[in-house]
Amino acid sequence: MAKIEIYHKTWCGFSRAALKLLREKGVAFIDIDVTDDAIREEEMVMRSGRITVPEIFIDGELIGGYDDLAGLDAAGELAAKLGPEDDPWRKAA
Repeated sequence: MAKIEIYHKTWCGFSRAALKLLREKGVAFIDIDVTDDAIREEEMVMRSGRITVPEIFIDGELIGGYDDLAGLDAAGELAAKLGPEDDPWRKAA
C-alpha cells in the first residue's frame, strides 16, 4: 500500500492543484499544512532539500511538486506508484 504525504500551504495554487489531483485519484494521503507551522515546514525542507510547496512523497520517495506529480500522471506512471484500486489507502469513490 502506498503511503502518500503532501506538504502544502493553503494559499498556494500549486498546492491546491496537487491536493485536487490526489483527491480525483481517490487516494488517502497525509495532509501536512505548513502554512503557519514553522516546525513542519522545517521538517519538509530537511526531507526534500527544497523550500517550495507542495512537496509530495510516495512511500518515502520524494516525487517533487505539482508539476512532477502531474507529469507522472500524464505519463501514465502515477497509478503504479499509488497502488492497486483495492489498496486500503484508496478512498471509496
